[in-house]
Order: sequence, then C-alpha cells, then structure tokens
Amino acid sequence: MVVSLSALNTVRYRNKKHFFMAYEQKHIVLTGLLSLFCLTLSMAQETGPVFTDYGKVFTIDNPDIPASTDIQLKAVFDVYDSPASREQLNPQLETAARFLNMHVRSGVKPENLAVALVVHGKATEDLLRPGDYLKKHGVASPNADLVRQLLNAGVQIAVCGQSASSRDIGREQTIPGVQWSLSAMTALIVFQNEGYQIIKF
Repeated sequence: MVVSLSALNTVRYRNKKHFFMAYEQKHIVLTGLLSLFCLTLSMAQETGPVFTDYGKVFTIDNPDIPASTDIQLKAVFDVYDSPASREQLNPQLETAARFLNMHVRSGVKPENLAVALVVHGKATEDLLRPGDYLKKHGVASPNADLVRQLLNAGVQIAVCGQSASSRDIGREQTIPGVQWSLSAMTALIVFQNEGYQIIKF
C-alpha cells in the first residue's frame, strides 16, 4: 500500500490538532479546579488570633454593617442548652471564642471587647471540673479546656446557683474561676445594667 506525502501530512496535522485541543481542554479544567480550590480556601473558616483551638470564623470583606473599632463592645451570652452527646463540645460556650476571634480579626482592639457567659439549665454540667464530669457522665469533659481558655482570656462565666443546686452540683465541683450567681435571671440583669448587650440563640 502506497501512502502519499500529502496524506501523511494531513494525518500529522489532525493528530497535532487533536493533541493541542486535548491540551487546551485539560488546561481549562485544571485552571477551573485551581480557581475553585483558591475560592474554597478564601471562604474557609479560621481560628485566631485570640483562640487558636476554638472559635472558627469566616472573613467578610467590606461588610455593610462592620464592627465598630472605636467603641467598646460588651456582650453577655445566655447559655442554657447542651448537646445530647456528653462527648461533644458545647457550641454555645464556643460562641464566646467566635465572638472574640471574629472582632479582633476585624480590627477591634481586645481592650474594647468585654464578654460574659451566663450558664444555666442543661449547660450547667458543662462547667464541672474534669474529674467530676468523668464521674457523673463516664466520659472526659469536652468543655473543660475551652472554659479554662475563656477564663484566661478575661471572659466572665457565671453559673446559675439555682440550676447547679437542682443538679446537686457544689461550688467546689465547678471549674476554678467560674462565678456563682443567685440565679441566671439575676446575673443577666446585673450584666445588662453594666452595659452588656444580651445575645441569645
């Protein structure tokens, strides 16, 4: 069989054309995947700068309602619920870490932030010392480290004396630094009278 030079050139041209088309298609796909990856990274939640182990938040560029950087932001969180699993971190407690990380990342000075937690109801047991938590629930406390870090960062944590007493929890059983209040109602009123804004979920 004799193949003309013209036919060979035609085949070579088609092969090259298919090669470059396939290359361009792969390049477009890879570029798209890379762009998606970068977008995903930019939208990822991050911790810090106050807490590196807790309080992941998103960065919001040019929000219409930004954080005020020249006034004091005082928040008291009403914490009353806890996960069904006693091995799960209480996200209501972690909200305080999110609040601090989020605002410091947005340019608010730490000295312009004041945070308090008023803990009652089911969440009361999340303030137990590790040994008491293990004795009561048979598992290690998922919240003790977070509570200690919050206290070390200056967050005030007040437990409802009524809730604790109804669960046979004594003052010596709660994590050192946790304040005891007459009741959650009392503590919420006191903090609000001091200029704290109540945040309830």
